[in-house]
Amino acid sequence: MTRELHISGLLGLVVLLGMGGALAMQLDGATAAQWVIQSVALWALVWQQTWQRRHLNRATSIAAPYSTLGLANQLTLLRGGLIAATGGFLLFPAFAGVIGWLPALFYSVAAMLDRVDGFVARRTKSTSLLGSELDTVFDALGLLVAPLLAVSYGKVHWSYLLVSVAYYLFQWGIHSRRRKELRVYPLAPSQLRRTLAGFQMGYVAVVLWPPLLAQVTVPAGFGFMVPLLLGFTVDWLVVSGRIRPEQPDTALFFRRLASFSAGFFQPALRIILLLALVALLTSTAQETTATAAQSIIIALSCGAALLVLLGVAGRAGALIVLMLLAWQPATASLDPLSAVTLFSAIGILLLGCGRYSLWQGDDHWVNRQDGA
Repeated sequence: MTRELHISGLLGLVVLLGMGGALAMQLDGATAAQWVIQSVALWALVWQQTWQRRHLNRATSIAAPYSTLGLANQLTLLRGGLIAATGGFLLFPAFAGVIGWLPALFYSVAAMLDRVDGFVARRTKSTSLLGSELDTVFDALGLLVAPLLAVSYGKVHWSYLLVSVAYYLFQWGIHSRRRKELRVYPLAPSQLRRTLAGFQMGYVAVVLWPPLLAQVTVPAGFGFMVPLLLGFTVDWLVVSGRIRPEQPDTALFFRRLASFSAGFFQPALRIILLLALVALLTSTAQETTATAAQSIIIALSCGAALLVLLGVAGRAGALIVLMLLAWQPATASLDPLSAVTLFSAIGILLLGCGRYSLWQGDDHWVNRQDGA
């Protein structure tokens, strides 16, 4: 495995140098050289994080180590390389043309690989502690690099960087408690925790694509950010012992909260989304004469709203609504109806449709632990 890591490190370096050479043919040499320095520095960090955890390449802490790195861990390492390539574009303004699409392409593929590597690990029966740790480390690195880039492009408000530092602050807090010999309480597995984190990667990957408008992507960031930060806050209260989920009263409170969300809040979001979207489309149709493109958008919006209302792949319907909002012609700001549509769609995307749904196949896909 040591030899594999050395080869992977050298191969990644060669690929990044080659990409730098290709950029030098399209841009000036100084720009290409800076891109290489930044991306190689991040690749060195990715490789170092993998190297120092190589002893974890085993199924359990008491199992024998695997003799090879394995396809799943190689895919995870590839994800780290794509994040490094994305980071090469930091400190530059958004490029025009094909090059301007590369950061979005690199990070989008990295986000998709987050689902693939865990699936491959289970299919090949090679799940490992190494893969689990690297998954978390590279998620955090990606959510540092990509939001910084999105902020520099004006696609995300600077406050979204709280998502970038939340993981590191959380880990620092745990380390600080242990250094002070204070007890650190374990966190129970949480599907919602993974879902919120996964959608952050998806959100940042999407907003990096050039056609999407900052008038929508910036406010959308708050809709994605606030639930995750609330989750980190609750998790910190748990690990510090301020909240004890095993206590009957606390456990009952969380069960009631989950029941309220599934039985009332999420279905209410579906109705709110439908009403806001109908009002938005009606006002738009009254103000302008519908073109062929606008007619298609209206038809897609109505179809997506129907999916959400009936709870038939409602998360997919909410995603369609969000994408259509982000592709609308630029306006100075988001009007109230658009804002209600936007945030209700984000709520459904993050939480699902809840009860009274006809088919929640997309929920089952989201809840699968492919990246676990």
